[in-house]
Amino acid sequence: MASLTRERPDLQKRVHEVPHKPGVYLMRDRFNRVIYVGKARDLRKRVSSYFLPSKVAQTDLKTRAMLDAVWDFETHTVRSEAESLLLEGKLIKEYRPRYNISFRDDKRFLLVKIDMSEEWPRFRLARFKKDDGARYFGPYAHAGALRQTLNFMRKKFGVLTFGRGSPTERELKSSTYQVPMRLSEISAEQYRERVVQACEFLEGHSREMIAALEEEMRKAAGKMDFEKAAELRNMVEDLRSTTKPTRRFTRGSLPSAIDPMAEVQALADALQLPRPPRVMECFDISNISTTHVVASMVCFRNGVPDKDNYRRYRVRTVEGQDDFASMAEVVRRRYSRVLLSLAETRVNAAEYSQENAFEIAERLTSPQSAIRNPQSYVRLPDLIIVDGGKGQLSSACRELQRLGLHDLPIIGLAKEHEEIYRPGRALPLQLPLDSGALRLLQRIRDEAHRFANAYHQLLMKKRVGESILDDCPGVSQNRKNLLLRRFGSVNRLRKATVDQIASTEGIGPKLAEEVHRFLQRH
Repeated sequence: MASLTRERPDLQKRVHEVPHKPGVYLMRDRFNRVIYVGKARDLRKRVSSYFLPSKVAQTDLKTRAMLDAVWDFETHTVRSEAESLLLEGKLIKEYRPRYNISFRDDKRFLLVKIDMSEEWPRFRLARFKKDDGARYFGPYAHAGALRQTLNFMRKKFGVLTFGRGSPTERELKSSTYQVPMRLSEISAEQYRERVVQACEFLEGHSREMIAALEEEMRKAAGKMDFEKAAELRNMVEDLRSTTKPTRRFTRGSLPSAIDPMAEVQALADALQLPRPPRVMECFDISNISTTHVVASMVCFRNGVPDKDNYRRYRVRTVEGQDDFASMAEVVRRRYSRVLLSLAETRVNAAEYSQENAFEIAERLTSPQSAIRNPQSYVRLPDLIIVDGGKGQLSSACRELQRLGLHDLPIIGLAKEHEEIYRPGRALPLQLPLDSGALRLLQRIRDEAHRFANAYHQLLMKKRVGESILDDCPGVSQNRKNLLLRRFGSVNRLRKATVDQIASTEGIGPKLAEEVHRFLQRH
């Protein structure tokens, strides 16, 4: 009876404790029964939408009935959207919530099956894992990416996909089906060696091949062949999605929700820092093409993103693709600017203090002083993270030393094995995959990568738009630069009148008419 008379909890207050992280959420009724399971790319945004009065008023009858019955909720974070989809399906099948429709049938995620007892083994799709001696890979949340990956494997390794039994006469003779050579020219044993290589690829040993595709993508972008570059980019994303290790969720293996400050403390313990790194800044370089080499700096405060203090950079002094030199430039620009802002703040404050100029300058060279000053709008971070290994870390450390920031904590996080490199330590640190400290580092690194790529795509899109002027008769590179400097973009130039275009330095009335006519047609 206590459960029937207890007061309904205020769930809106608890929403602020939910992290901005992919995962699943479970809604429970007053009897603690799970009545709904959902997934989200951003748990806080999704869960909070259920409890906003403006949103509730617009919901359908089924959702409103579900919300009337909700007395509690819980969230479980995962590492990717694919994992959230897998976990959602697993939980719906386990709890069979009354308000869920999807996943209540017998549908399963796709697996890849290969029977090595066959003379010519084929890679086939399956929904169920049977005890039949075959080898299974998966499950895979993204069916489209999986099919594209199998298509890539067929062409790269020359293995059979789909179908059954020994290869048909067409499959044996046609190089269209099997690249780079016909199956009729090799033996069954040689074919099995290809199968073993393809299996290793599915297991995640795909770094070299993906790197080769990325290099091909960069070359295509450098040649302004953006259509091919986009195709290669999509292929790389599909391969990463398929070959990236994904956890299998079983009963009792649910991941726990994030406690940001607990993870911050765990990171301080793992790195043996003197205090929890409440403010962290992470750098990432994006150099998909040499046309635009850009970088990002994202800031996390108390374990969550502080988007007001994100920064993005266009690398100015580096020619070509040089991650080390690019990292050095960006770190130098970031912290020389921070030190300059701190200097201006303290010099202004010195007018009302008893310190002389020498004492102020001496205090400025100590980063610990700035770190301990939470009132300063601009401050040095408690920890710097660079995306990369020893090379990127060494480049960043040299710049910090030149700025007098010898004691500022800094690490490098290498993607391949999630190894943490520290200055003066020969061997990298590897944290357990389920470590809260590692999850925090991955979260800030992934956010820096996303922010850098978004800026790079913005610049590439802008460049593609500007390139239309290259085909306009009479418009040289210099005149193109003058027009873009005056109007800012091709879209604004297209909206300008002939007189406005003609008023641009170096552009006469006749050329202005030509430009206006050209842009209206294109």
